[in-house]
Amino acid sequence: MDQRIRPYAGVVLAPGTTAPSFSLPTLDGVEVRDPWADGPVVLAFFKTSCPVCRMSAPVMQKIADSGVRVVAVGEDPPEELRAFAEDEGLKVTTLTEPAPYAVSADYDLVSVPSLYLVDGDGIVRDSIDSWDRDEWNRFAVAAGGVPVSDESDGRPPQRPG
Repeated sequence: MDQRIRPYAGVVLAPGTTAPSFSLPTLDGVEVRDPWADGPVVLAFFKTSCPVCRMSAPVMQKIADSGVRVVAVGEDPPEELRAFAEDEGLKVTTLTEPAPYAVSADYDLVSVPSLYLVDGDGIVRDSIDSWDRDEWNRFAVAAGGVPVSDESDGRPPQRPG
C-alpha cells in the first residue's frame, strides 16, 4: 500500500487486518453474511445525508462498472437508501445498517464515505475515507478496476467526509 500520509486519513482498520464478520440485510430483506465469502469485494460505507457520499456515489458506481464487486453499507433505513440509489444511479448491492451502527463501529469508521478492499480470505487489503480523487483512483486500480475520476467530472480534488 502507498505509505504517504493522506490529507483526510481517518480509516483506522488497516490493511492486513482481518475484516470483522457481519451479517446485514439487503434492501429487500435478504441477509448477507461476510460479502467477501464469494471473493474479493469493496465494502463502501456511506450515509444518505452525507454530501460527500452523495457526490462520490456515482464514482462508487464507476468502480463497480469497471468490473469490481462493490457492496455498499448504508447507515440508513431501506426506504431512504432506495431513494438515494435512484437519485444517484447507484446499482450495487446495498445493505442497510440500523443505528447504533455496530458494523461501522467494528470497521473503526471515523467518517463516510469509507471504502475497504477485502480479499476472499477476509483480509483488508486497502482502505480509504472521505473524498480524495487521487486516492479513489489509486484504490479503484488496486481493486482491479480503472481510474474513476478526473478534473473534467466537476468534483473537487479533495473533500473531507
